[in-house]
Amino acid sequence: MENKKRKRYTGKKARHNRKVVIYAGAGALASLILVGTLVTWLLISSKNNAVSQEQTATEEEQEAIFEASLEAEEEKNSEYISADTIDAIIAAGKEVSKALSMRPAMVDMTPENTAEFATIESRIVDSSRVQISVKSEGIPKSDDKYYYLFEEATYEDSLSEDSEPIDKIYKSDDTSFSLDLNKGTANSRLFSKFQVAVKLNDEYVTVSHAKYITNPEACAGYCYAGMPHDSIKGILPDPLRINELSELGCEYATYNIPLSHILVTSGGIPYTYGGVTYHFNSQIMNDYDNLFKRLNHMGIDVAAIVLNNASTSTYPEFTHPSARSGSTAPYYMFNAAEDRGVKAIAAVGSFLANRYSGSGHGNVSMWIFANEVNARREYNYMKYTDVNTYTIAFTRAFRVFYNSVVSQNSAAKVYMSVDQRWTYNTEKTGDYDAKDLLDIFAKSLSEYGNIDWGLAAHPYSFPNGNTAFWKSSKYVNHTESTPCITMDNIEVLTNYMKKDFMLDTSGNVRSIILSEIGYSSTSGQALQAAAFAYAYVKMEQNGYIDALMLSRQTDAADEIAALGLALGLQTTGGSKKQIWNTFKYIDTDKRSEAISFAYDIVGKTF
Repeated sequence: MENKKRKRYTGKKARHNRKVVIYAGAGALASLILVGTLVTWLLISSKNNAVSQEQTATEEEQEAIFEASLEAEEEKNSEYISADTIDAIIAAGKEVSKALSMRPAMVDMTPENTAEFATIESRIVDSSRVQISVKSEGIPKSDDKYYYLFEEATYEDSLSEDSEPIDKIYKSDDTSFSLDLNKGTANSRLFSKFQVAVKLNDEYVTVSHAKYITNPEACAGYCYAGMPHDSIKGILPDPLRINELSELGCEYATYNIPLSHILVTSGGIPYTYGGVTYHFNSQIMNDYDNLFKRLNHMGIDVAAIVLNNASTSTYPEFTHPSARSGSTAPYYMFNAAEDRGVKAIAAVGSFLANRYSGSGHGNVSMWIFANEVNARREYNYMKYTDVNTYTIAFTRAFRVFYNSVVSQNSAAKVYMSVDQRWTYNTEKTGDYDAKDLLDIFAKSLSEYGNIDWGLAAHPYSFPNGNTAFWKSSKYVNHTESTPCITMDNIEVLTNYMKKDFMLDTSGNVRSIILSEIGYSSTSGQALQAAAFAYAYVKMEQNGYIDALMLSRQTDAADEIAALGLALGLQTTGGSKKQIWNTFKYIDTDKRSEAISFAYDIVGKTF
């Protein structure tokens, strides 16, 4: 019988399937061949007379069996491994290969690149979580595949030998950690800074600069930004003559809140923060409530100045360890050098901001932390040290206060304060130049996570009794190196604050207020009034000053006795000076009439 060639499947589908079945069918084919050989041998031995016919039949049967088996296997595999499945597997492999080829390069860690290999940012998300994002150019080589997250206290400068990470995550060039904020609790992270590390030679090595949370306002319950104003005019009020402020048309007022006035050891108003309960004098707080509500009712926004004169024996936690003895000043450096100090500052800031941001006790829109910080001997005592050490001590305390206030009132402004001695070379007096302190302060805050602090400047004449500030002085010029900044060269200060490294987090010039400025009537009431008129017009024309607070509504007897300065709009007995009407009308349509007398005194029209 003539052998017929069977048609083979040669389509694309069959070719794909044969690739798959060739290995699976190899074993079966070998078995079939062996069986066929044995059957053939037996048949030959028993039926020699019909060899030709039966051998042909046997070969056809074997081929039929093989073809049937192959077709069945192809059909089976066609059912379970389709062409689409195979194409999908190939495509997935290509994607994996592509992803691997795009993976950031692994980078060796060296002494030059390790410290700030990664850039991190710490922010509050969803009001109760902290997200620490980590970005880098490549992935650091290390002992394992993880980034490790460390949490440091405000007063810690680096990781200690026994530091342990609080979390870990797979290394990538763009990743993030997520933690609970724990606001207000003993383990709050609102005042912590964070660092990222890797393991090298079985030790933790930091690969980022430490960063604090930069948006504490994200967890605030209030949003009081102050009232709308048509003027920058403000004053240090006389609490016994508050009603006169309506006549004067004041828009702003400053008021001191010394810690010695508001703290008590027990009773009063208890306030628990950071796991510690503090007590505030209920009667004094009620007096502040009434005062702030009265001022607000007259359309006046308040700038409260928080001052540390707490007893160092009764409340040592509020005062820096280097400021608890030997003080020659009425106020001391706040304490961010210890855990109990951080909690104490945070409690005061949180309590006050919570009370005066819309809770019915009156409102404060501006907070000034300490007074004339560069005047160490006079207003912010700490044992003398180099300007960097001193400024960092203040900067850490300032951030704690800032975060505690803004985490209660998201729209509050918080200021640091300096006097008029800009580059005066105050080392011989035991103080610091305002420019040096401001530079270190701004740089530190930026490096550890920039925040929107403001500047409260005091551009008094120098010396303070030099009422005619426009006259030539060796202490005042119009360059950045001027020894002092007064109202004659106030543009030096605002121009400096316009520099890139001084801008706020949105790239804008920070809020600048003149929280103290004044001129004495000791040399004559007309001269005092003319000085204020000229200074006020210069402030308005400058365009970068948000508010000024004249010092003061009423002369202070102690200032007259000790310094010969009579700065008020009225005498201690209540008699109104010439400056009264100048102040009253300077921001009204009667300005020209009110200030024209000053042109001859100043020697120019302004």
